[in-house]
Amino acid sequence: MKMMEYADREMAAINVANVLAGELKNCLLRHDRASLAVPGGTTPGPIFDVLCDADLGWSSVHVMPTDERWVPPDNPRSNSRLIRERLLTGRAARATYVSLYAPGDRPEDSCAALEPALEPELPLSVLLLGMGADMHTASLFPGVAGIEAALQPDAPALVALHPETVPEPRISLSARVLNDAIAKHLVIFGADKRAALERAMDLPAHEAPVRAVMDEMTVHWAE
Repeated sequence: MKMMEYADREMAAINVANVLAGELKNCLLRHDRASLAVPGGTTPGPIFDVLCDADLGWSSVHVMPTDERWVPPDNPRSNSRLIRERLLTGRAARATYVSLYAPGDRPEDSCAALEPALEPELPLSVLLLGMGADMHTASLFPGVAGIEAALQPDAPALVALHPETVPEPRISLSARVLNDAIAKHLVIFGADKRAALERAMDLPAHEAPVRAVMDEMTVHWAE
């Protein structure tokens, strides 16, 4: 794990966006396309605002969420909506979006149908993650039913989870898919999340799921 510290969150957002853009450019020098997986929540928005205007071959970039709240794409809580409004705009509007949502009541009923579109994107070229104070990442929540299966090396690419601490079911890339990404970045802000990450390093992954995806991770932190 490599830790990068910044004077403030604005500087962190700018630098992370520039790093992601550079890694996507390098990937496209060697391959005909690149895959980028990004989180929802409040942390990545400012990063997206910078990254969306990066000068690179966006028409060859495939963007997907690391996880999705099981709500329609126009719902304010949808990660898809955040990504479309804040990242897939400007130059990045030329990117292809890979959805992790399908109409239906339960995410587990759609995993098999969604996976074929996901498999060609693997391993992920570039991954951006966030982390909650409870040490969850993507929608891999500690203690949720099914978390141990989602953390296994032979887990499917997509897993459905029903955390009791959030309003809706979730679908998530499994720990295997996240950890296998070629370039990996975790962005956390505040002393509480830094302390949580430090605690996670001493806990089993089912209690601190972020622990399962930290191999060769670059962590970006600002107060």
